[in-house]
Amino acid sequence: MKRRDFLKVSAAGAAATAAVASPAIAQSMPEVKWRLTSSFPKSLDTIYGGAEQVAKYVSDMTDGKFQIQVFAAGEVVPGLQALDATSNGTVEMCHTVSYYYVGKDPTFAIYSAVPFGLNARQQNSWLFQGGGNELANEFFKKSGVIGFPCGNTGTQMGGWFRKEIKTVADLSGLKFRIGGIAGQVLQKVGVVPQQLAGGDIYPALEKGTIDAAEWVGPYDDEKLGFAKVAKYYYYPGFWEGGPTVHAMVNLEKWNALPKNYQAILTSATVHANTWMAARYDMVNPTALKRLVAGGTQLRPFTNEVLEACLKATNELWGEISAKNADFKKSIDAMQAYRSDEYLWWQVAEYTYDSFMIRSRTRG
Repeated sequence: MKRRDFLKVSAAGAAATAAVASPAIAQSMPEVKWRLTSSFPKSLDTIYGGAEQVAKYVSDMTDGKFQIQVFAAGEVVPGLQALDATSNGTVEMCHTVSYYYVGKDPTFAIYSAVPFGLNARQQNSWLFQGGGNELANEFFKKSGVIGFPCGNTGTQMGGWFRKEIKTVADLSGLKFRIGGIAGQVLQKVGVVPQQLAGGDIYPALEKGTIDAAEWVGPYDDEKLGFAKVAKYYYYPGFWEGGPTVHAMVNLEKWNALPKNYQAILTSATVHANTWMAARYDMVNPTALKRLVAGGTQLRPFTNEVLEACLKATNELWGEISAKNADFKKSIDAMQAYRSDEYLWWQVAEYTYDSFMIRSRTRG
C-alpha cells in the first residue's frame, strides 16, 4: 500500500473510532445530581469534612458529571434523622454514625462502635478484610440502604464532667449526654443517659440540663466550647475505641448508578475514611495542649469504673443477644475478631507504643 493511501485509511479509521468512542464515553458519564445530608454541623470541619471530601473526589473523578451536594445537620433534616431521610428517598445518601439508630435496632451500633470494641485500625481491618462490611450491609439492607465506611475519629475522650468521677457511686444519677448503645451500658451503673445531636450539647451543659457530655476528642470539643462549662476532661472513651462514620446510600439509587460511578463513589468513601483518621491524629494533640493550658483538668477513668462498665457491657450483650438474632450474629463476629486482634496487639503494637510513651516522658 502506498504511503498516501495508508494515511487516508488510518485517518478514516481514527475518525470511525472517535465516532464510536465519544458516544460510548458520554453514555458512561451521565449527569447525576445527588443530595447528601450530614448528621454533623459545618463547624466541625473534620467530621463534617468527610462528606465534603467524598463530594469533591466524586466530582473531580467524573469531570463534574456526578455532583453530590452536602447539607449540614438541620438544613434538610435534623442530624439524627439522616438515615430515615436516606431510607425513604428524601435524599440519596447521608453521612452519619450508625449507633445513632439503636432505637430502631441495637445491631446498628456494632458497625460503628460499641463499648470495649475495636480500635480504629482493628475496626477497619474487620470491616474491609474480616467480613464486617458484608455483615453490615446484610443488616443495613433491611433499612433500604447500603453502607460504606467513611471516616474514623480514633479512640475518643471520655467526656466533660462538672465533678470528679472516682468511683462507680459517683456515676449514680449523673445526667450524661452519650450516644448509642453506650448509654444503655452506663445506665446499668447508675447514669441517666441523654442522646443529643452535636449542636445541642453545649446549651444543655451550660444550662445544667445535663451534668456531663462526651462528643469526640480535643479538636472538636474545643470548637464546641465544653471547657467553658465543665472542668474535668476524662479518658478514654471506652465506648468508642475506633468509631466508624458511614456514608449510607439509598439502595435503589445505588443500584441505578452506572458501575463506574459505583466504583468512584466507593473509592471516594475509602479516601474520606483515611483522610478523617489522619486529620484527627494531626489536630488533636495541639488542641489538647491548648485545653490543658487553659485550665482543663485531665483525668483517667479509674480501674473500678472501667471494670464495672465492662461487666455491665457483657451483661447487656447477653440480654440483647437472647432476643435479637441479628445482634447476636454481629456481636459474636466482632468479639471473635477482637480477640485475635488483641492477641497480636499485645505482641508488637502495644509493646512498641508503651516503650515510646515511656521514652517520651523521660525526655
